[in-house]
Amino acid sequence: MDIAYTTAGFSVGAIVGLTGVGGGSLMTPLLVLLFGIHPSVAVGTDLLYAAITKAGGTLAHGLKGTVDWSITRRLAYGSIPAAALTLLVLGQVAPGGIGGATGLIKVALGVALLLTAVAIIFRKQIQDFALRHSEGRENPRRTATLTVVTGAVLGVLVSISSVGAGALGVSALFFLYPRLPTLRIIGSDIAHAVPLTLVAGIGHWMLGSVDWSLLGSLLIGSLPGIWLGSHISTRVPDRVLRPILAGMLVLVGSKLIAA
Repeated sequence: MDIAYTTAGFSVGAIVGLTGVGGGSLMTPLLVLLFGIHPSVAVGTDLLYAAITKAGGTLAHGLKGTVDWSITRRLAYGSIPAAALTLLVLGQVAPGGIGGATGLIKVALGVALLLTAVAIIFRKQIQDFALRHSEGRENPRRTATLTVVTGAVLGVLVSISSVGAGALGVSALFFLYPRLPTLRIIGSDIAHAVPLTLVAGIGHWMLGSVDWSLLGSLLIGSLPGIWLGSHISTRVPDRVLRPILAGMLVLVGSKLIAA
């Protein structure tokens, strides 16, 4: 099974390298539906997996100067407390602790996948809409407040489902900062995902829902997968990849919700 996990990690890593999204959106449901991993363990393990893999992306974006650290801080002000509080409540209130919240995790994961699919398909339209409606309406204080609120929403969603820090975070930032270059939005979102997934992952570890052997097997496959996907991404049209990925997320998300 270790080889199977490594193969899965390589496949998901390649997709992330090709499209820039799909890590948590594919890895967690893959572990739940294909390998039969308990949802809470799949989420907890995937969170630490994301923290490690996205740390490299943050370093690269930071060196290029494509991270707006003020935006990253605002998101973190909302997301980290929200993630910690969500896990505390789940661990104390859910019957059987975090392990007993299987139904909630599956539904949250399914909803997150469907929202991610919408964000992937309509990313360009979202950005264009935000630009058209931002003329003369800039309000820095309101934008800062909404960024913290967005972080809190992402913190709850990510801590329960491990999904949301990627495509959903980027789409929200397009709305809030329509004039910011796309590369800086992506870099800021990736940088924010590292502390969020790390804190949420540590929370899951403390609740006993992290499989370290599984994590190691996934990383062994995903790191070369991301490298390969990044190198061939220029040869595969984005207009082909994104609809396929979105369709996969819709199918998987619907299955999880209906399960």
